[in-house]
Amino acid sequence: MTMLMLSLALAASSPAQEVQPIPSLEEATAQIERNDAQLFWGFFEGCDPDLVEGLLHPDYRMIHDLGGLVATSSEQLLSESRRQCAARQPGGRNEGYMNRRLLVPGSRTVTPLGEWGVLERGAHTFHELRMRPAGVYGEDDPGGPTWVQTGGANYYHVWQWMAEEGRFRLLESISVDHGAAPDYPPENAGG
Repeated sequence: MTMLMLSLALAASSPAQEVQPIPSLEEATAQIERNDAQLFWGFFEGCDPDLVEGLLHPDYRMIHDLGGLVATSSEQLLSESRRQCAARQPGGRNEGYMNRRLLVPGSRTVTPLGEWGVLERGAHTFHELRMRPAGVYGEDDPGGPTWVQTGGANYYHVWQWMAEEGRFRLLESISVDHGAAPDYPPENAGG
């Protein structure tokens, strides 16, 4: 049997990989919400890039209003995040530094992009853990760590449906309008 015939015979006898159709918008939104929480925990407060690796498309890229094209692959972004997280460890240049990202409630929308994927849009705020001096809240206030809001931005995430994997992977992030955090609660909250 020739090598070509052997390859064809093996391919014919192997079960075909199941291709899963893109989920309904309701289920896609639920998946994106879970992915978003994992993504930002891994890059911010949890500082665990390995948690995020499976969410990123290998061809991932990030465009940022302050830095331009800041990542051209998932490996580049993960490598930079690993470096920053290592600097937070004991003895590191930024030992003890903590930050978090919070989604502005009600700002997320998920829009289908045909059978190919979805577009997630939203606003978020950024926070850093800082030491509050004693006495800020009265004479008996001992001070201590407190979260301080440091800014905010809008983001657009393009999630590609990976039919062979049955999940979404983040292909592109566009992060814009960085600056002072949006007012919270928003002016039009409550109707």
